[in-house]
Amino acid sequence: MAKVTHSQKSCTVNPLKMSQPIGSALAFMGLKNCMPLFHGSQGCTSFGLVLFVRHFKEAIPLQTTAMSEVATVLGGLENVEQAILTIANRQKPAIIGISSTGVTETKGDDVDGYLKLIREKHPELDHIKLVYVSTPDFKDAFQDGWAKTVTRMVEQLVEPVPADTVRDPAKVNLLPGAHVTPGDLDELRDLIEAFGLEPVILPDLSGSLDGHVPDDFTPTTIGGISLEEIAGMGRSRHTIAVGEQMRPAAGALEKKTGVPYTLFDRLTGLEANDGLIALLAGLSGRPVPNKIKRQRSQLVDAMLDGHFHFGGKRIAIGAEPDLLWTLSGWFHEMGAEVAAAVTTTESPLLERIATDEVLLGDLEDLEARAAGCDLLVTHSHGRQAAERLAIPFYRIGIPMFDRLGAAHQTIVGYRGTRDLIFEIGNLFIASGHEPTPETWAYPEETGHVGEKTLAAH
Repeated sequence: MAKVTHSQKSCTVNPLKMSQPIGSALAFMGLKNCMPLFHGSQGCTSFGLVLFVRHFKEAIPLQTTAMSEVATVLGGLENVEQAILTIANRQKPAIIGISSTGVTETKGDDVDGYLKLIREKHPELDHIKLVYVSTPDFKDAFQDGWAKTVTRMVEQLVEPVPADTVRDPAKVNLLPGAHVTPGDLDELRDLIEAFGLEPVILPDLSGSLDGHVPDDFTPTTIGGISLEEIAGMGRSRHTIAVGEQMRPAAGALEKKTGVPYTLFDRLTGLEANDGLIALLAGLSGRPVPNKIKRQRSQLVDAMLDGHFHFGGKRIAIGAEPDLLWTLSGWFHEMGAEVAAAVTTTESPLLERIATDEVLLGDLEDLEARAAGCDLLVTHSHGRQAAERLAIPFYRIGIPMFDRLGAAHQTIVGYRGTRDLIFEIGNLFIASGHEPTPETWAYPEETGHVGEKTLAAH
């Protein structure tokens, strides 16, 4: 059982954490024809925009209320009103997702009250959904902003249904955490559809940030789940939530509609995916397709092939709690040791991680603890630490700006786990050193009796 500690430094050096508004905006980008809006200064929005553009290599829709010093002191009603009207007239979205930032939260803007006044004053906005989420960036972290936003979507956009509602036996809701990539969503969609089920994904980044080229330009999100699909989630037969962070959203959906849920704290690894496949087989009433059985067999073989290279390796991981839990559990199953674990925010999973200590800190803390490790695992800002430590580096999470294909990185399902074994196993192989006569140990140095010792007798 891990001891969870907090860094006591006076400042953060080389940050690991990203803010709540960033996670909130990303969640809104999984909705069709949506315009995310930061209620804060232009700098807050510019930072998020650059971060997402560098990671996804795509055009990112993100607007700002452009709060100045004077507007912040006097209150942001006018800025929020003008931003919403401008977006409605120019971009014509179906929904505007509003996320607060540190400056407006410190001031204490009553954005919910602002929206009521704006609705009363501008009935021409009645056809546009306005969803506001409180996401101050001086507390919590990236996955918290995502989780709060999805919960808010469920509370405001899903239609309540009567207790005797006839549910669609083919529809299954999927609530992915912030650590689930568009590539992961594609894999999960394939698995669900293989059983004849229809996934309803909230939010669906695989439709909006998967790197496809749209037929026509649109200033809002170019894909994702529609408002009509969200409204009908109460008619699905079951909900699958991925990541502990999604428990509040799944609980809110069950409370509002009565749809039961199953939460998987991770879907990387053999046992975790066996549980998912068993659930899908039970929901569909169908046997497991042969192609999935073959994928499972390939994963078992990959584990057998890879364990020689993973066994005894010391791993240092820096990630959001759900991603840290996913990776540390999988490394442990492969025979490696998590020697250093650094994360960004609180989670009930942290104490269960198979390591001595989990630190809420930064990449400087991770680097100090990673000395002597065989692999460093974090996002792209860990690359300098890996160079200084002279150890292999595996990039995962957001941001990943110095490699192509970040959105398609896939670590869920049998296939995703199999490929992860190959990728990291090959890093270990590539960093190894072929023995030479200069590196062979003499028997007296190892304590073993060999030919040289016998020849002496």
